Amino acid sequence: MNFIEYPDADIMMMDLANVLAEDLTDALHSKDRVTFAVPGGTTPGPVFDALSAVDLPWDRVNVMLTDERWVPEDHERSNTALVKARLITNRALGARFLPFYAPAEQPEEVLADVEAALLGAMPVDVVVLGMGADMHTASLFPDSDGLENALAADAPVLVPVRKPDLPDVRITLSARVLDSALRKHVLIKGDDKKAALEKAHGLSRREAPIKAVLDGADVHWAKE
Repeated sequence: MNFIEYPDADIMMMDLANVLAEDLTDALHSKDRVTFAVPGGTTPGPVFDALSAVDLPWDRVNVMLTDERWVPEDHERSNTALVKARLITNRALGARFLPFYAPAEQPEEVLADVEAALLGAMPVDVVVLGMGADMHTASLFPDSDGLENALAADAPVLVPVRKPDLPDVRITLSARVLDSALRKHVLIKGDDKKAALEKAHGLSRREAPIKAVLDGADVHWAKE
C-alpha cells in the first residue's frame, strides 16, 4: 500500500483525476478496450467532473460501478444515475457503461445474465474505491450476508450482499475481481477514515474488508 497525503481535498481530487487519466492512457496503449470501475456516492464526484473533461479515446473505455444498489436507474438511491451524470458526460460521453441492475425483484433471478455481460470486460484495468469508517469497501460490509462468498478466492464476478441496516440489496464486484485490477486507488477523507485504515491492518479481512484490496493500492487521503 502506498499512502499519499494531500493538503486539502480539492487538490486531491484534481491530482487523482490526472493520475486516473494517465492510468487509462497507459492501459489503452496495450489493449483495444479497457475497463474502469468506479464507486458511487458523492465523494468521487469532483474526480468524475475533472476526468470527464479529459481528451481520451473514451469510446474504447468500459465503465462499471464497483457496487450498486438493486434499484432502477431512476431511483433516488441509484449510483448509476450519478455516474452517468458526472462521469459519462462531456468528452467521456462515448464511454460504454456496463450495468449491474436488470429488472427483477431479486438479483439472483437475473444475476447470471448480468455477470455474463461483464465477462468480456474482465479484468478491470483501473479501479477507484472508497472506504467507510466501518472499513467496508464497495459493498463488502463486515457482518453482512454475502461477505464470505465475496471474499472467497474463487468468488464470482458479482455477489449480492444483504445487511439488516441497509435499505436495499447491494450487488458488488467480489474482492477477487477488485484486487486483481491492474491499478487500484482508494479515495478517503477525514481523520476518522485515516484511523479506520490504520486499524484495518491489525484485523482480518472479514472484520475489515478493505484489507482485501490494499496490497499494491495507492491510498489517497486528505484531512478535509
